[in-house]
Amino acid sequence: MNNRYDIVIIGSGLGGLVSAIIMAKEGKRVCVLEKNNQYGGNLQTFVRDKTIFDTGIHYIGGLEKGQNLYNYFSYLGIMDQLRLQKMNQDGYDFITFDNDPNEYPHAQGYENFIEQLKPFFPEEEKTLRNYCENLRYTCDSFPLYNLKEGSGYQEEILSVNAKAYFDQLTQNEKLKSVLAGSNFLYAGIADKTPFYVHALSVNSYIQSAWRCINGGSQITKQLIKQLRQYGGEAYKHSEVVDFGFDNGQLVSAKTKDGKEYFGDVFISNIEPKTTLKMIGEDKFRKSYYNRIQELEVLIAPFSIYIVFKPESVKYLNHNYYHFKDPNRIWDAGSYTEKSWPESYMASMNVSSENQQWAESLTGITYMRFDEMKQWESTHNTVAEKEERGAAYEAFKQQKTKVFLDELEKKFPDIRQHIKSIYASTPLSYRDYIGGHNGNLYGYVKDSNNPMKTFISPKTKIENLFLTGQSINMHGVLGVTIGAVVTCSEILGKSYLINKINNELVSKS
Repeated sequence: MNNRYDIVIIGSGLGGLVSAIIMAKEGKRVCVLEKNNQYGGNLQTFVRDKTIFDTGIHYIGGLEKGQNLYNYFSYLGIMDQLRLQKMNQDGYDFITFDNDPNEYPHAQGYENFIEQLKPFFPEEEKTLRNYCENLRYTCDSFPLYNLKEGSGYQEEILSVNAKAYFDQLTQNEKLKSVLAGSNFLYAGIADKTPFYVHALSVNSYIQSAWRCINGGSQITKQLIKQLRQYGGEAYKHSEVVDFGFDNGQLVSAKTKDGKEYFGDVFISNIEPKTTLKMIGEDKFRKSYYNRIQELEVLIAPFSIYIVFKPESVKYLNHNYYHFKDPNRIWDAGSYTEKSWPESYMASMNVSSENQQWAESLTGITYMRFDEMKQWESTHNTVAEKEERGAAYEAFKQQKTKVFLDELEKKFPDIRQHIKSIYASTPLSYRDYIGGHNGNLYGYVKDSNNPMKTFISPKTKIENLFLTGQSINMHGVLGVTIGAVVTCSEILGKSYLINKINNELVSKS
């Protein structure tokens, strides 16, 4: 193995793999190092009881021909290989509440989005139109969202608070809750989350919403295939634990198994706090190092994975976002032991076109990392197994039971259809995905101080760059765009955007 490369990428999450392909397409010699048994970060799938479950990708937006993620994936060479199922046109998400029989749809297509909600809010058509316009305007303020060149971000867009925006939009409290009801997509916080985070998270699903047949790991497989086609290399079970310097210059990444990978440029797709700690506090300005270490991370998830008995539950081609109290949609993360879970997302996995019966269901809710204190020093993955003990298993079982009680209100008699059930805690997400404290979506973005939470892909070390969900935006689209931002810092923004657009023109 010749261990000298132009680009060494640490972590094979979506940001790392997209960066790897972009650089490999430029003729660079690229190497990706992954600590786990599986590539892909949040794109990973796992099998329980012969059933495939997604770790993080339950649905994707913007994949209709000509839409933004379609264009990015076409440039990466993977679009035509993906097996996708379009979700319900008239309701890909339904927002529901305790003691309210209505199921409020989020539909695909802006006009359809308005039409499907109008029967519930007949006086609010103008409000719904304003909302859709604001979504598009906000997204268009981010040039790379539409593969355009443009100068930075506008401060006034970054500092609009999401909850304040909805309070200004309408006096109708139920409509506010319905429009912001999928805020689990970004773990919204009342006094902090900016409206642009809402817009960038929600807008592409309104454009078009899709499930990956047999899980999101197919995206990883196609990305790895493309990477190798361009001569790139990827290695599993290669956990980077240290970096090598020569005369103050970053020259290598060192793995746990004693190997050393030399490179001209390094892109870290692992958590920025972890990256900086591994590089060494002394290599950065104290103010920069402290700012990153002090950034607040978003709340973590607790998930249950249900395998159904054959042909016992009808497949639903949509998701549910459910809240006990419509007035607490921004506060569901500040639950008490008694009120948990205050909200959840429920999503069925799809394994074939025209699926009639549900094989499985994933339920996800919030869980604060402080509930993990007792076991936080344990680490358990497929690559490195460690038991967390009987108390941890009992905790998981008890939480699973409480969560099932909530789900049973939505899916009566669900228990009698269950063949088997599994759970994951914030520790599972921390160990497999690498997020600080198992967080869902990276760092808290703060509308009160937008630049404080902005992390540039360039670091103070000349040849070290960052990518991933903490750098630009989370989600498949956000991370893909973030990887383009990272690579444009190396290759030049105008050059890269023009190259992508020119290639798309020649393909069409």
